Amino acid sequence: MKILVVNAGSSSIKYQLLDPDDSGPLAKGTLEKIGQPGSFLTHTVRGEKHRLERDVLDHSAGIEWVLQVLADPELGVIRDVREIDAVGHRMVHGGEKFYKPTLVTPEVMDVLVECIPLAPLHNPHNIKGIEACRRILPDTPQVVVFDTAFHATIPKHAYLYALPYDLYEKHRFRRYGFHGTSHYYVSREVAKHMGREDDPDFRVITCHLGNGGSITAVKGGKSIDTSMGYTPVEGLIMGTRCGDVDPYLFIQIMEIYDLDTRQVSNLMNKFSGLLGISGVSNDMRTLEELMDTDERARLAIEMFCYRVLKYVGAYTAALGGLDALVFTGGIGTNSPLVRRIVCSNLGYLGLKLDEEANERGVGNKTLRISAPDSKVEVWAYLTNEELVIAQQAAEVVASL
Repeated sequence: MKILVVNAGSSSIKYQLLDPDDSGPLAKGTLEKIGQPGSFLTHTVRGEKHRLERDVLDHSAGIEWVLQVLADPELGVIRDVREIDAVGHRMVHGGEKFYKPTLVTPEVMDVLVECIPLAPLHNPHNIKGIEACRRILPDTPQVVVFDTAFHATIPKHAYLYALPYDLYEKHRFRRYGFHGTSHYYVSREVAKHMGREDDPDFRVITCHLGNGGSITAVKGGKSIDTSMGYTPVEGLIMGTRCGDVDPYLFIQIMEIYDLDTRQVSNLMNKFSGLLGISGVSNDMRTLEELMDTDERARLAIEMFCYRVLKYVGAYTAALGGLDALVFTGGIGTNSPLVRRIVCSNLGYLGLKLDEEANERGVGNKTLRISAPDSKVEVWAYLTNEELVIAQQAAEVVASL
């Protein structure tokens, strides 16, 4: 079976063609600058990367080009687009409507549009990708997989905010959580490595750390709490997002600087986090290079790690203990420094880091970085959200 996985953004399309039974993609790529001059496609196949250039007016034209490349005699891996058994689409937000991978129908599309206010920066573009694929591949099943779905098991006492209850009843203001496919994948894979995939008491905390970041407490394979909330702003300090802040602070900022809601949204989403603290970069690699000479770069790293540490501690309490801690995402898998700082403060759990293993890095897929006598296993693990989407889309198609 061949599944095309599509992640459509405002001016980009990321794609992978996968066999759900094989973790490696047959081909993958990113189309950038859709609707702008100088559109280009970066396509990787058989270990070689190719850059192709062509003006692309909209997402439909972009999907057409991607399919042409996938079926190209030299750059492609299929002879005909009819070899694609299904298209799996990443959808950021499913609200309370969708808790599992869902076959796209006209009725489902109507509900997806209703969910746009929950993720106005992401869902509209995800929908554009679905609409484009439905037009170009009308006979191919389309399946949506939601970032929020894995967190549907969070209990009510954990997902509700302490606001008047009628606000939840009328508007569904609550914690939804994000990065669900990543948290699901790494928690499941580490449970397999430890021989505890069927253990209902297995307790793992997964740290998806990147330009966006979230932490999830998982017990017996189910999410019981997560750091992102109604939107992806809540929780950790991120590349440009502020994470947890006293909400009244934004009222003060609006009054002092006479800002409107759009300007405050930009402040908390685009100019805060590591960038706002350091004043130089939202990239952890750059900050690590500067930390010995730039006090604010060092401060940004310290604040970032401290916030991660606080959530790990809180979720250890929520889980009633901890069996495994997992680092994933761009920072989680590529920063031995962040892993070392966080883990050095968890010795009270009996956690011991293998310093040499931690410094070696992740490699191709996974690495256990805890010492043999550590009471908590620590893993650095490459996530594979596209594989999860392909596997779940394949399950939906198989059930038709």
